Amino acid sequence: MLSVALRTLHTRSTTFIGAFVALSLGVALLTVMGLALDSSFDAPDGKPERFAAAPVVVKGADTLRVSTPIGVRTQRLAHPRAVPTETVVKLKALGTVVQDRTFAVNAVDGPGKLVGHPWSIAAFAPYEITAGRAPKAADEVVVSGDWSKPGERVRTGHGAVRVVGTVADRGFENAVFYTDAQAARLSPVSVQSVVDADAAAVRRAVRGEGVQVLTGDARHRADSDPDRDREAITAMSALFGTAGGVSAFVSVFVVASTFAFTVAQRRREFGLLRTAGATPGQIRRMVFAEALLVGVLASAVGCLLGSYGAPLLAEWSVDAGLAPSWYTIGDGTWPYHMAFWTGLLVALCGVVAASWRAGRTSPTEALRDASVDSGVMTWGRLLSGMALLLTAAITLGMALSGDPGELLHRKSYVSRPMLLITAFAFLAPIVVRPSVRLVARLPARLPGAGGMLVCENAVAGVRRTAAIAAPVLITVALAGSLLGATATLNTAKATETRTQTTAAFVITAASGTGLDTATLTRLRSVPGAKVSATSSSAVHVMEDGVALIGSEARAADPGPLAATTRLPLAAGKVSDLDDGSIIVSEEWQRHTVGQRVQVWLDDGTRKTLRIAAVMTTGTGNNGAYVTPRNAPGAPVDRVDVALAAGADAGSVAADLRAAMRDSGGQLLTKAEWVRATYPETNRTTRLGLMLVLGIALLYTGISLVNTMVMATSDRVRDLAVLRLAGATRWQVLRLVGAEALMVVVVGALLGMLVAGLDLAGIWGALGLLSVWTPIELPWALIGTAVAACALLALVASVVPAWFALRRRAVESVGVRE
Repeated sequence: MLSVALRTLHTRSTTFIGAFVALSLGVALLTVMGLALDSSFDAPDGKPERFAAAPVVVKGADTLRVSTPIGVRTQRLAHPRAVPTETVVKLKALGTVVQDRTFAVNAVDGPGKLVGHPWSIAAFAPYEITAGRAPKAADEVVVSGDWSKPGERVRTGHGAVRVVGTVADRGFENAVFYTDAQAARLSPVSVQSVVDADAAAVRRAVRGEGVQVLTGDARHRADSDPDRDREAITAMSALFGTAGGVSAFVSVFVVASTFAFTVAQRRREFGLLRTAGATPGQIRRMVFAEALLVGVLASAVGCLLGSYGAPLLAEWSVDAGLAPSWYTIGDGTWPYHMAFWTGLLVALCGVVAASWRAGRTSPTEALRDASVDSGVMTWGRLLSGMALLLTAAITLGMALSGDPGELLHRKSYVSRPMLLITAFAFLAPIVVRPSVRLVARLPARLPGAGGMLVCENAVAGVRRTAAIAAPVLITVALAGSLLGATATLNTAKATETRTQTTAAFVITAASGTGLDTATLTRLRSVPGAKVSATSSSAVHVMEDGVALIGSEARAADPGPLAATTRLPLAAGKVSDLDDGSIIVSEEWQRHTVGQRVQVWLDDGTRKTLRIAAVMTTGTGNNGAYVTPRNAPGAPVDRVDVALAAGADAGSVAADLRAAMRDSGGQLLTKAEWVRATYPETNRTTRLGLMLVLGIALLYTGISLVNTMVMATSDRVRDLAVLRLAGATRWQVLRLVGAEALMVVVVGALLGMLVAGLDLAGIWGALGLLSVWTPIELPWALIGTAVAACALLALVASVVPAWFALRRRAVESVGVRE
């Protein structure tokens, strides 16, 4: 049988080249994703930036630590504690102490994310003067980079200043250095200090005072965003994990479909072998030998291609800002093993059912069934498809009845379409025929036999139709489900914002800053304005005795809050909020009005608060509400303004602008606020979805071309028969092209059905969470994807058919199979 298999590979070169291409690209895809994921597991320890030349850094507590029966649980505090004054006094007895301060600066025509520091701290980066001199007066500053020059005046949210010097840009921040005294006035709280003393002596002096002593590479923990590389790596691991899962599904699905199609194409050949005396076992062994040979070669080539593709993906990730600059592909070997053996296993599994069916049929049945597909829907296939559909329905029902919010998570709306796609693939013989007849209903009624032939050809070759429609089904289903889910969730969040905001105006502070007390006083004095000033904070709660959960919170006074915001309350009243209570959402384990819950505030203080009111879960962004006293250190970053009865909106707006002049804030109407806060998919998620869909589109596009070429090359005799029956060459080409386009439309309709079912589950979950919003579908992208598939299918079917029709019809009818 091995010699027969080798002769078959030579004779049916087009078919096996198609299978080889599909498998090698699938293995390459798995290799690339595996190598990228393997390289994202470990992040090197960060090096200090602002404090690279500092002897010792003493930093206030920035991490909440809570002991549980299974160990210590931690959460990062958004507002670290200041270094206590008595601790600073002890440190000064050991050596020179320079207190560090960091605060946002909003400068007109300046770069984004400007941060202010005292000049004395600049020496520890170290920054060195490149032009001008150090600041000496309260209105003098030194800036990093070349965006301003000595002698220029710059307007900031803290008043106008004069640039007296510049330092080189070190790449990790845009800094503005004030005198130490002015920096202390602008930022009274210091959470860390540089100490010029022996590290051991410093540790002895501050032992038991709840501060950190940082030396060596640990000084990196004192930088403004010490976890950014680790967070980027974590996000990349999730991104490549998702992309790898989708890539594995797409490649396995397409490769299995392609290999099954190659076997199904050869039923006449199997019949002849059976007639010649071959046993069913010999036919199965032959098919497995062919799949083994192709699988080994294609998997090896795929691993080689993946080794070249992975560095390109890493380079793209760094250029796109997804990965830190040091990210490169490592020397892990498990991705190669995983990809190789997966490819080989898929190749063998792809021919199992078809070879078993081919070996089991009698010679006369195989020969009789060679032209028209029959018996495609086996009991095993039917039961598998129904089981997958039932699984999808049961899991959806369990999620809706138990935790609807689970359906809003990325892992859910990425994985559920795969379940439905696989189910539709199993049930293809049932769904393809009626879909084809539905799509071809109008063309079949047109004058001539063309429409009827297109429909009957597609229905007769249901295996071919299903194999061609599969890549289109995957492309449309994934594009509609993934982008439709994110668009629907974004619309739902915008609906929540619109519903909850009853204020006429919203004032926001400049990025990273807060509105000062003087500005707030002026805003509150504006006639006809009801002002609610709120701050961003967080609270932490222990659930089940072992899980420390962080929750976003806003600090607000209850009276003004009720006048400017319509909270989605399920129980309780906003007016019951006070310094001893909290408003929570139904996501919390304890969410009954009147219950007492132990929380840790954002500075690490532990308090027991009474639940004053409970909000619905919504999309999960409702968070919690506390009073300003329970959000120490949180600056006011948003002011909601409602109009008093009879107040003129234009006059109030003019007075508000005058009151907030030079504060760096922005005044928005309610409509502008809703538009400005429309939740855009974050950059990492957006690029991740682009990566996933890009891979799917590229691979399925290649697979579509591959399958079309295989299918068309197998129909040389059919096309010749049409020529002998009187059809012209252009009529045959139009027939082939129309059939390809119709199959693409069928695949697109099935993909839309999968996406619609998936999004219907999300819509139902949002309704149960008290958010009613329409389903959003990315029609433009779906249309582009379908058009691309149609173009590829058209070219990949017509071009091989054109070459086949160049031969005389009589010669093609007698062509050897």
